[in-house]
Amino acid sequence: MALILNIDTAMGKASICLAAEGKTLALASNIAQKEHASWLHPAIEQMMRDTGYHLRELKAIAVTAGPGSYTGLRVGMAAAKGFCFALTIPLITEDTLRVMAFAAKEQLPEADLLCPMIDARRMEVFTAIFRNDLANLLPSTAMVIDGSSFLPWLPDHKLSFFGDGSDKCKPIIQHPHAHFTTVGYHAGYLGILSFLRYLQGEFTGLAYSEPAYTKEFYTHTTK
Repeated sequence: MALILNIDTAMGKASICLAAEGKTLALASNIAQKEHASWLHPAIEQMMRDTGYHLRELKAIAVTAGPGSYTGLRVGMAAAKGFCFALTIPLITEDTLRVMAFAAKEQLPEADLLCPMIDARRMEVFTAIFRNDLANLLPSTAMVIDGSSFLPWLPDHKLSFFGDGSDKCKPIIQHPHAHFTTVGYHAGYLGILSFLRYLQGEFTGLAYSEPAYTKEFYTHTTK
């Protein structure tokens, strides 16, 4: 049985999922973004205890690798790699926006193009465009939103925008083909995608796995 622990700490709401053959056995979440690091390991311990499984029974660890919160991505990746090293099991990484698009695909089966958005401060978002079959039309990118954003796609396609970065974009993207909606999202969707990668043997090398920040992290220094 492919028992996989799935970790998502990429955004304001973190969640973990224990899944067997892609089916959710247990799910837990945390909405306090600043507490993701202190919440994660006790939550995993509690989940394993509640389900009656042991860490040594896991076949792989999956984690959303980004884009997302810099701190959140580091927390999730460090935990996932630590478990993989300790248990000698493979690591599976997944694009955060692709997982969001998969959740939307399940909830919006009639949607044309899916456009997940993660808030990246000010008028910038992390975003991508997917077809309903998850074919990627616009790779994950950091985009400053203005009135011309998405014009290459909007005239001929209906775009469904969702995610915690979409609300601030709604007043700016004014087009009849732009549809803003709410999509429920949690690590259970990662659990389905990670099982498919597990079946295909699509693992990430531990020595070289790093969060996909999408844009550089800048700090302000005063001389």
